Amino acid sequence: MQNLAGKVAFVTGAASGIGLGIAKACGKAGMKVVIADIRQQAIDEVLPYFQERGWPVHGIQLDVTDRKAYEKAADEAEEVFGKIHLLVNNAGVEVPARPLWEATFEDCDFIVGVNIQGVLNGILTIVPRMLKHGEEAHVVSTASESGLSVVTNCALYCMTKAAVIALMETLAADLQGTNVGASVFCPGPIVGNLRATSRQVRPQHLQNTSDPVPPAPPADGEMPQFDFSKLLMPAEEAGERVLRGVRRKDLYILTHTEFKEGLRKKFDAILRAFPDQPINEDFLKAFSFLITNPIYDTQTTPGPLKTEEN
Repeated sequence: MQNLAGKVAFVTGAASGIGLGIAKACGKAGMKVVIADIRQQAIDEVLPYFQERGWPVHGIQLDVTDRKAYEKAADEAEEVFGKIHLLVNNAGVEVPARPLWEATFEDCDFIVGVNIQGVLNGILTIVPRMLKHGEEAHVVSTASESGLSVVTNCALYCMTKAAVIALMETLAADLQGTNVGASVFCPGPIVGNLRATSRQVRPQHLQNTSDPVPPAPPADGEMPQFDFSKLLMPAEEAGERVLRGVRRKDLYILTHTEFKEGLRKKFDAILRAFPDQPINEDFLKAFSFLITNPIYDTQTTPGPLKTEEN
């Protein structure tokens, strides 16, 4: 989807952090932006940024886990701006980092409800509308580098983000030959406030009834001493990278090349785990549909962001 000007973007979790960075990039590109977020006050605080620049914007309070509310939000967006061309499933949460066996069922229900079911609700609500209107359209869902390579004590978060990656890979394959494309956004560390917003939006019925076991203090020298704030990518840059990925029709939208070597080690480990035995050529032919998917062949390598047109 090359020409974004005048098109409609529906961005969830858009009132702060990465979502706001994506929404700003959409506004800068001339899109009509729907800022969907569960926090009405946060929506009200960011709307003036768009209005002062003359960017068409509309705020909708939305709990992405509420399917009926999602349907109403999509209707409202279409009533205000018309057909939706870009859906960004960005709303996401985290839970306290703990060994998995110390997690609570409330933790599980909260993070799965938002990070997986919320993405599904967006796709099942809006993609059929995109297919029906027939104009070029695109879906982006925010996963994480932590969905590609796990982080100790973050099993629930990593699991939900890995699920989003598999979901979007399959959706992209299913959508081939249609007017709709699909990408999965796997950001590394970005400026944001996910921990605070996760606590803020967690509903009462999913609050932990008792405090989780506190984590053991790190051993001396275990954590490198860095000013991490200086190393975080600005959310606005992350947003520009998302739009570049939409224009390029990337399957994967990544942010930090520094993760490349770690992923290589993971994939090498997987390849080493295959038994050292002859390949059955008949099996290859019969089960080719399980062995690989043509969607992986579509990904090419982007250059540095600054060398490409925003």
